[in-house]
Order: sequence, then C-alpha cells, then structure tokens
Amino acid sequence: MKLKFDYNNMMDSAIGAHGIKPSEISAASSLHSAAYKEVVENSGRGWQEWTECPLIPQKEIDELNAFGAKIREKASSFVVLGIGGSALGPICVFNALLHLHHNELPEKMRKAPKIYVEDNVDPERMASLLDIIDLKTTYFNVITKSGETSETLSQFIILYNLLKKTVGEKKAKEHIFVTTTVGKGALYNVAEKEGFKIFGIPSGVGGRFSVLSNVGLVPFAVMGVDIQSMIAGARAMREACERTDINTNPALMTAFLQVKSMQAGKNISVMMPYADGLKTMADFYCQIWAESLGKAVDKKGKTVNCGQTPAKSLGVTDQHSQVQLYTEGPYDKVVTFIGVENYGATVNIPAAETSDVGNFLKGHTLNELITAERKSTEFALTKAGRSNYTIILPEVNAETVGELLMYFMYQTAFAGAYLGIDTFNQPGVEEGKKATFAMIGRAGYEAKLQELNSLSKNDAYIIK
Repeated sequence: MKLKFDYNNMMDSAIGAHGIKPSEISAASSLHSAAYKEVVENSGRGWQEWTECPLIPQKEIDELNAFGAKIREKASSFVVLGIGGSALGPICVFNALLHLHHNELPEKMRKAPKIYVEDNVDPERMASLLDIIDLKTTYFNVITKSGETSETLSQFIILYNLLKKTVGEKKAKEHIFVTTTVGKGALYNVAEKEGFKIFGIPSGVGGRFSVLSNVGLVPFAVMGVDIQSMIAGARAMREACERTDINTNPALMTAFLQVKSMQAGKNISVMMPYADGLKTMADFYCQIWAESLGKAVDKKGKTVNCGQTPAKSLGVTDQHSQVQLYTEGPYDKVVTFIGVENYGATVNIPAAETSDVGNFLKGHTLNELITAERKSTEFALTKAGRSNYTIILPEVNAETVGELLMYFMYQTAFAGAYLGIDTFNQPGVEEGKKATFAMIGRAGYEAKLQELNSLSKNDAYIIK
C-alpha cells in the first residue's frame, strides 16, 4: 500500500471534546468484528462482486489494452455515454491521469483522442458536443448496467441515428461499443441485434462500485491509461482493507471514525483534495457515500434516516470560499484532506524578481506553497476543535489512484455495515426513475402516472 492515512486530528488528544477517545475504539471491538465479517466474509458474493475486480486475469487486461489501442489509432474523439457510476469513475480517473488540458493539447502531444464524458441530458450540452466532434472519426462507449437507463439510451438513440446518416449503417456499427449486463436489458438486446462489441458488467457490481470493472477499464484502455498499474494498486488496497486489526486497516478505521462522528451530529463529510487532478475524485466520493449510506431503514426494518451528506471542496481554491465555515461554523462536519507529496511538475517562484511584491514567496515553489496551505488548513481546523483526517498520496499515478478508489469502496462498505443498513440498494433513486418513465409515457407505468397527476399544487405558494 502506497497511501498513508493520518487520523490524529479525529482524536480527542488533538481536538479536545469534539474528538474520539482511544477507549471508544477499543470498546467497540465487537462492532469492528461484525463490520469486518459482514464485508470481508461476503467478498465476491451478492452485491460485493466489486471486491473481485482487482483479481482480473492478465489475459483480460491484455485484451482490453489491445482493443483500446485499435480505437485509439482511429479516433479523433472518444465519447463516453453514461450517468452516475458509469460516468463519475471514468471522469475522476481521466482528470487524475491525463493532462489537465488534455483536449487542448496538439494531437502529437496528446497521443490519445479527445475525451468527452456525457453524463447529462441538457439539450444544449448535446448540441454543443455535436458542434465540436467529427462523427466520421468519433467513437462511442455506451455504458449502462441495467441497459434501461433513460438518459443514456436517449443519448445513444440520437447519436446512432446521426452516425447512420453520416457514415452509413454498416460503418456506424463500428463506431459504437457497449458496456452492460450480458443477456439483460434493452441495450444488450439492441447491441446483439446490431452487432456492437459488448463488454459485460458482473451482476453483483453496482454502478457506484463499478469503476474497476469494464465500466472503467474499457474507456481507460482506449485512452491509454495504465490499467495494469491501476489494478495492482487496487489489489494492494484490497489486501490492506482485509487486515483483521482495525489499527492497520485504513478503511475499517476511518469508516468507524466517520460513523462515530455521524452519531455525534457531524452529518456533513467534506472531501478536500489538494491537487487539481484529484478535484473530481470528490465527485466520485460524493456519489458512493451519499447513495450507499443515505437510507430510510436499516436491515431490521427500523426507521433510521441515516447518512452523512458529502460535500466537495478543492484546496487551495476553497480556502477562500468555504474554510471560514469549517473553522467557525457548526460542529457538524468531518473534513477529509487529500495531500500529494510529489506533484507531476515543479514550478519555481523566481528569486531574482526585482519587484518588491511578494518577497516572502521568492525562491520557493508552488509545490511548497500548496503543501504549506494544506498543512495550515489542517492546523486551523484542528486548533478550532474540528474533526479532520488526511490521506497522503506519494504521487498521483495509476497505482495510487487504483488504491484510492478501492479504499473509498471498502470504507463505504464498512460504514454501511457499522450502520446496519443495506449499503448496496438505492430505493430513493428507483422511485425517481419510475416517475420519469411514467411522465415519458413508458408502458407499464400508468399507475405511477396517475399517482403523479393526483398531486396538486397551491397557487398561493407560487410566486410569479
């Protein structure tokens, strides 16, 4: 394991009365054992097939790389069509591992097509995409586990129709490959009929836990990401998260600390990376934490309405917009910092500058400055008695990103086990999906449409 986890500032020795006592950790040994057992002993079963993703055979990695290389040779642009877990995983990895201005680089410097991840159905967004891509040299990966996702299917229908008009029906089929559950869903059926290349998603891998399955690996291979190293990192973190001792298991320990914090009224979890490349890692975290832990009932059917609201913040940027609240507002937050020891570039602040401005900065580097800013914010929060802990990456690369993603998945699973909830369902999301189907007029949802139409609004509460 390359990552380090420093939770000193969660403890009472650092932040006083709002911290957790070591005795609280040791007194909960039976809870630790139960949470560990629920996650680790069910590894690879049911909705926990995601734990097996790092065990992908070498042959499959080689096949993915070969496929990706073929697409990369032909594509000027590569478009991922997906939403939720089918988009956030690819987005955060591309943001972390590709050049921060990848699409703006000259073609020779890019060594890969321009990348677009379309995770919304705003009509202006689709129109804007069509303004900048050349359909003749653009390839599309359509991703939906269920094969029934309205947003993704609508995008697919629009683009496949345009492709057929532009390059002809036969050629259009070569520009689309799909990632979905094999043998199930409308997308799979269409893919079989049309002859699209199909990549499967294991039945027990839910969307928000799917980034290290074909959902992520296929687009990563197309863009030339080192999936071999990413899988190696995920495998190392898997081993760390299966350690039986909570004091050496980063996901089990931090899950417990977060749950104890929730029970103490700290219902907001702020993810604050200090690297622009990790900015969208906070988006990935927000989905997996919110959808997994925000539940109305526990496994026994008791109403609990539990969960911790995730919030995203970027260091240093949001020190100038949010940290005032974190240090002096309500004691209702846990802040997770992500630090980087060695950035991918070093930028010097010239010492020979003749101007009198910023003399204290001269001769230093931006690397020193961003690290000092992170440590200073940790200090300010700790001095104010605010819960925070830090994840340190030695550098941002495929291996450490693989570790970080796997850590978030295990931490979430352990937190759900501590809370006694079903971590892997999403009934609140499903209700909204059904309502959408009804309003669009999908057959079989007539009763839901009647329910929607029965809702009335009071004009007195509408300001015009």
